[in-house]
Amino acid sequence: MRTNILTDNQRTVLEFIQRYVTSHGFAPKLQEIAESIGINSRGVAHRYVQALVDAGFVAIDKGRHRGIRLLRGDPQQRENTLPLLGKIAAGKPIEAIPGEDEINLAEFFGKNNFAVRVQGDSMIDAGIFDGDVAVIKFRETANDGDIVVALIDEQEATLKRFKRIQQGRYIQLIPENASMEPMTYEASRVRIQGVLVGQLRKYT
Repeated sequence: MRTNILTDNQRTVLEFIQRYVTSHGFAPKLQEIAESIGINSRGVAHRYVQALVDAGFVAIDKGRHRGIRLLRGDPQQRENTLPLLGKIAAGKPIEAIPGEDEINLAEFFGKNNFAVRVQGDSMIDAGIFDGDVAVIKFRETANDGDIVVALIDEQEATLKRFKRIQQGRYIQLIPENASMEPMTYEASRVRIQGVLVGQLRKYT
């Protein structure tokens, strides 16, 4: 039975998984989850993860190494906040860097979202500048033309416009900067982590 009520430890585990995925591009092991909450038992960590599965926050891909997969955010996060999970490349792809902050206006953007701070100038023609905070909706699929957080080779995350080519065999990640060329990858090398739904900018 699904529920939106999480215990403090379950919510701590969910937040750790969110930060870990954004930082590393893949899910943590049970041992790493256990260590994050100060316990030694992988069995206890598994019970917390299973509770998140039952509540609809994550899924487990059986048979896949590091098979935990995020489905949605935490509705118990403080009202009017978004988790700021890290920094994201808007130049060449770089590894996302974990953060501990929160961004206001969660109720405006929705609670199935997270935030990343943009680095670089590859999206300036779309009005997304270095230092902006991009608000991303958790999604594993995207439509052509969407601006997405794309994970490349399970290692590097970048913010780019998404396009399928050659009947979906390849993915182009297209910068919005006239001086930069699109990056093309085999579809199997690219995993969508979310779609841009908004952005925040501080002028002073």
